[in-house]
Amino acid sequence: MSPIQTSSDRHFSDETQIWNHLKSAIAASSGFQRWLLERDIQFQKLSLEQQIQRYLRETLENLAY
Repeated sequence: MSPIQTSSDRHFSDETQIWNHLKSAIAASSGFQRWLLERDIQFQKLSLEQQIQRYLRETLENLAY
């Protein structure tokens, strides 16, 4: 018997799926690829999740100026 999935569980699952699709789209973008090439080797060894979080943070900081 499978556990009952609540509305909250489905919402979290939907958000996770959206985030995963968004990460894939960002990772494939030319802007992200160019940004990543400008970073040092140690930075490139971070997980894709960490790289994208830093990319988004830097991009938003630059837009705030």
